[in-house]
Amino acid sequence: MMQKIIIINGPNLNLLGEREKEKYGNTTLKKIEKDCKNFAKKNKIQILFKQSNIEGKIVDYIQDARKKYHGLIINAAGYTHTSVAIRDALMILTIPIVELHITNIYNREKFRHKSLISKAARSIICGFGVKGYVLAIEGLKEIIKNENK
Repeated sequence: MMQKIIIINGPNLNLLGEREKEKYGNTTLKKIEKDCKNFAKKNKIQILFKQSNIEGKIVDYIQDARKKYHGLIINAAGYTHTSVAIRDALMILTIPIVELHITNIYNREKFRHKSLISKAARSIICGFGVKGYVLAIEGLKEIIKNENK
């Protein structure tokens, strides 16, 4: 059975490579998507890569994932710290969830230290830069495999 994983990206991540390069580097979201798809293909994983600046659209992506995917990776960006709606949508899921952050949110502004979505996540990856995306896929692959034993 081929694993199916959805990767959901929140606000402003569409501007990676342009914004706050000292924190996020020069890599674009398109390049991250390409790297994720290459890794997934080599590992016989099917991924869908989504991004939205709109909170309700992200909730729709999460809800749609309920019966279509074996796992979900979410970089909710700024919504990590503010969105009860995204947290509640994630709490509905029965599939494993990995919370992802490019930077170490605990080494940044105090308001970023609190994640509303961590309660819904099986695992959290932060501070590995854009390589965290592939790490998240690799980790989620193992979680899914172990759950299906």
